[in-house]
Amino acid sequence: MHERQAVVFGLLVAFLAITGIGALAVYTGAVEPPFDRTFSSPKVDDAIADVKAPCVAEGTLPIPYSEVQVRIFNASGKGGMAAANRQILENRGFTVTMVGDLKTPQGKNTTQRSTQISFGAAGIAQAYTLAAHYQDPVLVLDDRVDAGVDLVLGENFVNLVDEELVEIDPAVPLVNPAKCVGVETITPRAAYVPPAPPVEEAPADEAPAVGG
Repeated sequence: MHERQAVVFGLLVAFLAITGIGALAVYTGAVEPPFDRTFSSPKVDDAIADVKAPCVAEGTLPIPYSEVQVRIFNASGKGGMAAANRQILENRGFTVTMVGDLKTPQGKNTTQRSTQISFGAAGIAQAYTLAAHYQDPVLVLDDRVDAGVDLVLGENFVNLVDEELVEIDPAVPLVNPAKCVGVETITPRAAYVPPAPPVEEAPADEAPAVGG
């Protein structure tokens, strides 16, 4: 019995000694800790995650679809999305003026999580009219002066709202979202300007013919 107790206590003392040596080595930096992992914050859903939508003036009626001019930019990471949305929106009567990929100022394609609709103060009613056709788009006020709107298709885009389910009645005023704020309280963002395509070098002039 005494021999067994001596063995048990001996093993316990040895284990504690090894643990202490290991802890000291980690503390002094001689050994990397086995779970050396830094904590990271979750990625914020784009730079528009906390954007507040401006309220539309009370009594504002929807804009006829044909008078809503839309530029469509694909930021979903999936090819063909802008062209597909153009076809659907034009079939529903909207006027699409441009289709392309969302690009950085350097001309590279970029993506974002959220689908957004951007517009200036003159295009709030147009933006709300278009927004009724999409599932929870982020409404972003920018500094453009015209009434045109931009539709940016994000990674969360799946499909448009079925046309039969679009809650737009030409005779019924637009309804504000619950958390909208007065347009005068929002600092407009810079309107998106697509980078100019690279200029192709003109072919060299042909040498003039000699003689006759």
